[in-house]
Amino acid sequence: MTLVLLLTALTAAASAATQHVVLAGGCFWGMQAVFESVKGVTKVVAGYSGGNFLTAHYELVSTGTTGHAESVDVTYDPARVSFADLLRVYFLVAHDPTELNRQGPDEGSQYRSEIYYTSAAQRDQAQAEIARLERDHVFGAPIVTKLAPLAGFYPAEQYHQNYLVHNPDSPYIVYNDIPKLIALREKFPTLARMDAAPMRVAMRR
Repeated sequence: MTLVLLLTALTAAASAATQHVVLAGGCFWGMQAVFESVKGVTKVVAGYSGGNFLTAHYELVSTGTTGHAESVDVTYDPARVSFADLLRVYFLVAHDPTELNRQGPDEGSQYRSEIYYTSAAQRDQAQAEIARLERDHVFGAPIVTKLAPLAGFYPAEQYHQNYLVHNPDSPYIVYNDIPKLIALREKFPTLARMDAAPMRVAMRR
C-alpha cells in the first residue's frame, strides 16, 4: 500500500470512529467552552442550526426571527466518552433546560434548548434521559428541551470561535461561563479535561 493510500485509509478510519451531535442551550460561547473541556470530545464548533443557510449570520440570528438557535457541533469519540455522558454535561452543567427561549441574561428563541440528533440512537437516548430527569425531579420546573433531526449546521463567524479563551476577562464570560467550567470540574471530575484551554482559563480564577 502506498503512503498516500495508507494515509487516506487512516483518515477514513479516524472519521468513522467519531460521531457528532449539535446542541443548543443559550450563548454558544459557554457551550463551546464546556464541551471543549470534556474528555473524548475531539472538536467543537460554534454556529447556528434550525434555520436557512442564507440567514446564518449573527446579526440576523440575533433578531430571533430566523428559526436558528445558537448551537455547537460536538464531535466525539464514543470509545472515550459516551453520548449518555455528553447528555449529563449538557443538562446538568452547560445550561438550564427549564428556561424557555432564554438562558441566563439572554432572551429570544435563538437561545432555546434543543438537541439536533444525528441518529435514531441519539434521539432515543435523549428522550430517555429527559424522562429520567423528569421522573427523578432533578429540576424544580419542567424540561423544555426540544429534539429535532439535524438538518443543517452553519459555523459562526470566526470571532465567535473559542470566545472564552480569547476574551477571558469579558464580564459576560466571567459571570456566566467560567462558573460552568468550575461546575464541570466539580460535578464530573472524571470527565473534565483539565488541560483544555477553556479549563485552564477557568482555573486561573
